[in-house]
Amino acid sequence: VWRGPRPPLRIPRQRDGRGRLRQVALGRRRHEAPEGVRTFLGPGQAGYTDTFALATDGTASSPERWARALFEDVAGLQGQFIWRALLGLRLHRQASPQYVAGWRIAEHHDDRIRLEAHSWMLTGHLIVQVDDGQVSLTTVLRYRRPPAAWLWPPLAAVHRRLAPGLLRDAHRILQARPAEPEAPDN
Repeated sequence: VWRGPRPPLRIPRQRDGRGRLRQVALGRRRHEAPEGVRTFLGPGQAGYTDTFALATDGTASSPERWARALFEDVAGLQGQFIWRALLGLRLHRQASPQYVAGWRIAEHHDDRIRLEAHSWMLTGHLIVQVDDGQVSLTTVLRYRRPPAAWLWPPLAAVHRRLAPGLLRDAHRILQARPAEPEAPDN
């Protein structure tokens, strides 16, 4: 039992705290955040960033379809528990075209979609980018209060273990679904 003065409060620091993008190894390859994501981040803006990528073997789907497969179909209730109960994210409760699994669609481009959610201690961004023959999932957390820096590191280990499986399972789901209809040219 500690009987002296309280030790100083230490906040764990992430390796990318100086604005460097965190790279995550998948197998033997390392993946850097895609260019559009690097532009969004800016130097020193994120408390945590990681990117996972998967070769898609020509599975052509929009970033929104990928996001819905990832977060609504694959992550499902387990994802909702982590996001709502553990991270305290305030997610939209009803299905809506402006939301994916309760996350607000903050940006939507032909090649990527950025989802955003807030809690009292952090802001989360999930970015799905579809490029030639691959899809990438980038997670960005901005710590707003010190408890986020204590809570996320153990959850990050679980996140890094589960994210590649999310991509693989979403890929299987999208391969089994009928292709999207082509948008008519105006």
